[in-house]
Amino acid sequence: MSDCLDRSTKINSFKEPVVKKLCEVLDKSSSKGWRKLGEIVSNERRFKVSSDEMEMCSLKVLELEGSPSRMLLRLMGERGCTMGHLMDYLQTLGNSEALQCLKPSALQIVIQPQSVALISGHNLRLSCHAVGKSPVQYQWFKTKEEVPNSFSPDLVISPVHLKDAGFYICRVNCGDTFEFSQWAQVDVLNVSYHSLEGRLRLVIQPQSQRIHVGENLQLECGAVGRPIPRYQWHRNGVPIPNATKRKLMVRKDQHGRYRCEISSSTERTWSNEVDVLIGISTVCFSPSSVPATDKVALLIGNLSYQNHPQLKAPMVDVYDLTNLLRQLNFQVVSLLDLTESEMRNAVDEFLLLLHKGVYGLLYYAGHGYENYGNSFMVPVDAPNPYRSANCLCVQSILKLMQEKETGLNVFLLDMCRKRNIHDDSTPNIVLRVTANIVFGYATCQDAEAFELSSTGFANGVFVKFLKKRLLDDEKITVVLDRVAEDMGQFDATKGKQALEIRSSLSERRALTDPILPGDSADLTHAHSRQWAKAHELPESMCLNFDCGAQIKLGFAAEFSNVLVIYTHIIKKPEDMSFCQAHVTDFSQDLDVDPKEMNRETPEETGIYFLSSSLPQHCLYTRVSSLQKLREELVFTVCLQGTFTAMDDGPVHWTKSINIGKPLIARLDLHRAMRRNSCLQTCMMPHSPSHSPCHSPGPEHRLHLHHGLHQAQDHSRLSPQHHYLDVYERLQGAVGSCGDSCYDNLSQSRYEPVCDPAGGLSSSPGRLSIPIEATDDITELQTVFINSLQLQQQ
Repeated sequence: MSDCLDRSTKINSFKEPVVKKLCEVLDKSSSKGWRKLGEIVSNERRFKVSSDEMEMCSLKVLELEGSPSRMLLRLMGERGCTMGHLMDYLQTLGNSEALQCLKPSALQIVIQPQSVALISGHNLRLSCHAVGKSPVQYQWFKTKEEVPNSFSPDLVISPVHLKDAGFYICRVNCGDTFEFSQWAQVDVLNVSYHSLEGRLRLVIQPQSQRIHVGENLQLECGAVGRPIPRYQWHRNGVPIPNATKRKLMVRKDQHGRYRCEISSSTERTWSNEVDVLIGISTVCFSPSSVPATDKVALLIGNLSYQNHPQLKAPMVDVYDLTNLLRQLNFQVVSLLDLTESEMRNAVDEFLLLLHKGVYGLLYYAGHGYENYGNSFMVPVDAPNPYRSANCLCVQSILKLMQEKETGLNVFLLDMCRKRNIHDDSTPNIVLRVTANIVFGYATCQDAEAFELSSTGFANGVFVKFLKKRLLDDEKITVVLDRVAEDMGQFDATKGKQALEIRSSLSERRALTDPILPGDSADLTHAHSRQWAKAHELPESMCLNFDCGAQIKLGFAAEFSNVLVIYTHIIKKPEDMSFCQAHVTDFSQDLDVDPKEMNRETPEETGIYFLSSSLPQHCLYTRVSSLQKLREELVFTVCLQGTFTAMDDGPVHWTKSINIGKPLIARLDLHRAMRRNSCLQTCMMPHSPSHSPCHSPGPEHRLHLHHGLHQAQDHSRLSPQHHYLDVYERLQGAVGSCGDSCYDNLSQSRYEPVCDPAGGLSSSPGRLSIPIEATDDITELQTVFINSLQLQQQ
């Protein structure tokens, strides 16, 4: 749309400055404002606004930056209201100030200067073009100072130097009228680099550093491109609030792994991941305390069992613990729904990351049992009934960890510990005597572990209390003691589930301990690269179709084996009335429900934890079970478009996309089990090759309380009114929990757990903020205007 509005122009195509100015006038007027306009419009059948819709408009005042006028104009625009109609209504309303907003200005800026990042020695060009009823004049400013001899629409600095970096604005005069352009930031980097071509390019990588007591340090990352790149720093995989500058100041207590995400409107890239370590020479430890050489965690949540009752909480528990452990500098691999071979291979990869002095942590949530002091984790493909040969023995994994001379071995087992009457094996696992072992059992021996049922997703009982204490800077056994005390006060499971701690820990070892690679630094970095393989996301990409449409294809990770793919329309031809891009043709190895693909909200496709961090106005698809992927991930992006001048229905274009092996797929966990390490140690009598049969027993499931619906509607999640119901993490074997697996707990309320699906949708009228609208520019705008006022005085 041109800047000169005509009477046939649809009001929903007005440019934002016009809408903003018009809404400000209508919102502030009481007698000639939006309410009166709504009454006038209601007399027209075509654009009639109901009383309920007017009430909806009035509620916008309760929202941050909400505008009743904007909502009213949107409703009118959706019904085909044009510029001519609106001018007639405003004429009837008698609001001349609002009418003036719609009249073409005597001076209009048609090309705004754009922020840019470039390299010292290159040429800088900023452009500002305006049209007016008489000749226009230009004057460029850098911050508050006039740029000498800058009277043309294009500001050219050749070559550009570091001193030229800053914020620029152009003043345009037309007779007695003047307008200011938007601010443009110029970032100049002092590096050697060529062949820019205007695209996003990373030219300065952050460097690993040691931080000394009483000192801070600075990490720097730099990219060039137009528009100017945006930065977001991450620490241990978690975005750092307000860390959106090229340079990041790191305080003495913020050691960890850092990397920076750099993005523009169409591209995204990542810097290298670097370590910020505590300086060895300046840190003193007590004789009984030795820092970790690294920290590694494997988190497994099994919930979608093939032959046993399905669970719900493990997904929430694994997600929450992943984020907490990353804050503690752990390298975390988080996996959902693993078969026996996948679990064993995942443990093998976990063991590869361990070496002398490393803190190793294994968390498991799912079905399980305990026989003769040995704990067994049940894979999702375990038969019914299952035996030790179908499961993984935790003590066998501990034995292998001890061989790595780890500094701390922590096992957090969120599963039942009832006896399995179908398993008569008596494994003979000989462990070393080491003073660095901690077991945190979610329940006592010969007892069940519970998960909380609610209308939304909630943690199991163990993690509900563990996550409140996990970041405490205390010895790990002290942390677990406090969790046990908290659990003991929980009425719903009092007398039925109690945390049990077993420990041989003699030193003050804490999950918050710093990491000092020392002599094994090279080995630590090699293992870090191995871990990074399981967390490499495909780069987002822009797809150009022959019809002229451009599509953004983006990716995000929910877990190490769960990939989120989203498509977004960047541009479409003007004569195309409808345009949509969806993904299809996935490998049959993967778990992709066709009914939940290409949905308009993340929640509709089962994405509950990343909703707030994903871009809006996309189609979303959740791809799970990446560990089963045997070949590179190839799928099809299908563009569907409808043209105004064609009556033949939608037209389709397709592109085949190959993104390699994303995330955990790179580790090939689907491969045949190795005959060494985990498999060899975990093998027990009655393995499938020796046992005559594995006949399934009758179904053994836990029923819900009386008065509750037996089927849960997972598509209707609410962050409110969580009611306590209890499921047991049973082992699926018949009789494995004895004859009284189900305890008839009374229904009761408990403090609601924050629902990841709640509060994630944005208000429909939310303004889009340009990337140049930073706090720096806002502050600069105020300083600049004040300086102009002083000059006029």
